Amino acid sequence: MPMRVLISDPLSQAAVQIFKARGVEADFQPSLGKDKERLAAVIGDYDGLAIRSATKVTADTLAKAGRLKIIGRAGIGVDNVDVAAATARGVIVMNTPFGNSVTTAEHAIALMFALARQIPAADASTQAGKWEKNRFMGVEIAGKTLGIIGCGNIGSIVAARALGLRMRVVAFDPFLSSERAKSLGAEKVELDELLARADFITLHTPLTPQTRNILSAENLSRAQKGVRIVNCARGGLVDEDALCRALDSGHVAGAALDVFSVEPATSSPLFGRENVVCTPHLGASTHEAQEKVALQVAEQMADYLTRGAVANAVNFPSITAEEAPLLRPFVELGAKLGAVLGQIASAGIEKFSITYDGAVAEQKTKAITAAAACGMLRVFLDQVNPVSALHMARERGVMVEEIARAVESDYESLITVRAVTSKDEIAVSGTVFHDGRPRIVRLGEIAVESEFAPSMIYVTNEDKPGFIGRFAGLLGDAGVNIATFALGRDRLGGAAVALVAIDGPAPPATIAALRDLPGVKQATALQF
Repeated sequence: MPMRVLISDPLSQAAVQIFKARGVEADFQPSLGKDKERLAAVIGDYDGLAIRSATKVTADTLAKAGRLKIIGRAGIGVDNVDVAAATARGVIVMNTPFGNSVTTAEHAIALMFALARQIPAADASTQAGKWEKNRFMGVEIAGKTLGIIGCGNIGSIVAARALGLRMRVVAFDPFLSSERAKSLGAEKVELDELLARADFITLHTPLTPQTRNILSAENLSRAQKGVRIVNCARGGLVDEDALCRALDSGHVAGAALDVFSVEPATSSPLFGRENVVCTPHLGASTHEAQEKVALQVAEQMADYLTRGAVANAVNFPSITAEEAPLLRPFVELGAKLGAVLGQIASAGIEKFSITYDGAVAEQKTKAITAAAACGMLRVFLDQVNPVSALHMARERGVMVEEIARAVESDYESLITVRAVTSKDEIAVSGTVFHDGRPRIVRLGEIAVESEFAPSMIYVTNEDKPGFIGRFAGLLGDAGVNIATFALGRDRLGGAAVALVAIDGPAPPATIAALRDLPGVKQATALQF
């Protein structure tokens, strides 16, 4: 029986031809994705599903997809796919992370010009028969400072175009090295400095717990008066209510938004303002970009269905069927160790290394390294995956080093991930016991053994009497239940660490209170 792919959203006919040329049967039904019931009724007949943003792939839909092996998203975001449910059912989820980059960057520049020269309002006035030349006084782009929040693939393209417009560029990105920033012609700065200096701010970072409302009321108040905001990345990066208040007060001179916290955005307090430009999520909407991502997703899906090749998968590393049983627990360990580093790093990571000691050093470690880098980067970059993680790290100037040593240690296999930041160096080690479950066995130079849990709290503190009681009491008062409590110290009265597994995510207020306890140096909520 030939492989069958359902295309449930509008996609270029060239993609259909790619499937057919590879011997894959393609069923083109571009309006089906809008009908959840019809999609669920037929999905069981297909090996692959090619989508854009209209199709919502839920856990209920996946439960009826008995044959489904792969979902291909023509575009970057996979927020319309229940990736966790797909992973649980063994369904590969792929995206096309780079096909929309130029188009989205150009839209950001276009919105910046529209905002600077009040083009939409001036157009409406002129077409209404008015001639209000003195009403629409704009500002020049040349000589202004552009602050870029998130300087990855798209942000880098925006930087290049801004420099061509004779703008000064400052960039905030935890994974952007000073050397990479210099090569782009940008100046790497912390967020507070960007807010203080930028005449225009453009966002090009994914929406994660760390970046949600990155332009909050507090941060908007720290921006210089008269700043203009452009967002072509994700709704939720800007606190829209706070932005309205900042526009009302005149602290923010204007905003241009292509994305909103709720989409489709049919109503918003931001609408109807002359100093606000709005477009309906058009960042990727050019003929060229649509063609690129359609061809790319068809190529990737066909390669997987006919040859087993995996590219740009968001939920699975490049591992063959023979290697999978042995490597899978170490891949999981690497990803979680990387995620620990990404979450506890106090500054941008400039160098990332992973060392393999013992039996694991003789295995195919590249997949583990990719998973570890992915775990580290995913704290800030939701589109990263094990296939693209090393590329994205290099793109941000982060050096990734892999060291394999067939040496003896206390463990049959030991993996250590280490990060060098602009402020310090941090490391965490782990192993896989015979039960197949990964564990942390060392934080820095301190031995501490702990299994991973979905929600944990990491604390470094001075080894002083009474700390554990105050720590546990604070959690108890906050209604946070402790599942496990692992402790370690370097010496009596020296530095100590605690890894606490809890039932559910730690409330931010609780973490803030922990940081205020006497002797605490760092308190961080961890999510896996």
